[in-house]
Amino acid sequence: MSSQIARLFKAHPQSVDETYFEHLLFAGKFSAKLFAAGFCALCHAILPFTFEKTASRMINEMHHRMHNRSK
Repeated sequence: MSSQIARLFKAHPQSVDETYFEHLLFAGKFSAKLFAAGFCALCHAILPFTFEKTASRMINEMHHRMHNRSK
């Protein structure tokens, strides 16, 4: 039973050439950046003169990082 659970935790990180903890760190940082981009977008929605390009720039950078992470 525990080996099946271990496989569940390791399968995806191994598929992207990472350990569990490397994947945890990458995904955690990615999540924090998404929250930050969302906050900037919300601020921009309320106060249109703030963060005019910040959220879109952050998302573009994350997209680039995601697609070039194994290269």
